Amino acid sequence: MIVLQPLASIDPAAVESLLDRAFGSDRHARTAYKVRGRAQAITALSFAAVDDGVLIGSIQCWPIALDMDDGPVVPLVMVGPVAVAPDRQRDGIGRRLMARTLAAADEGAADTGAGLMLIGDPEYYGRFFGFTADRTALWRLAGPVERHRLLARGAGIPDAAGDLGPAVHAGATVPA
Repeated sequence: MIVLQPLASIDPAAVESLLDRAFGSDRHARTAYKVRGRAQAITALSFAAVDDGVLIGSIQCWPIALDMDDGPVVPLVMVGPVAVAPDRQRDGIGRRLMARTLAAADEGAADTGAGLMLIGDPEYYGRFFGFTADRTALWRLAGPVERHRLLARGAGIPDAAGDLGPAVHAGATVPA
């Protein structure tokens, strides 16, 4: 039976191994890693899927910020990566992890008050979780991104130009 539990209860080496299997060992060069920088994951929004004592999935969330050109620094939460063991993909594990994280965010578990963003498939994340690219067209990132895959969800998502990056570097903080 698959159990969802706090990611903090899992050995970090097991999480890193899962991420390597799901995304490859070159994953650190991806734009998402540059956006979140060296921030610590938000523990209240990060979960693991465990089946019979084996880690088969994980989701992490990160404090980031949009440093708007003509305005304040707006705290956001970056959702992802959502990783599922390759032999367990298409079993609905990623969807369960995402639903758990969004429920925790909606319940105010991390007390951030921040909108959520991610880089992902707009058809999937839009259809099942309400993420859109409607307000992200003017955001700048520290790496390449397909604009239609830069998605956001929640109240207060700015539709303004600005630099998306780590909260700790953008002058904002989001409590864990």
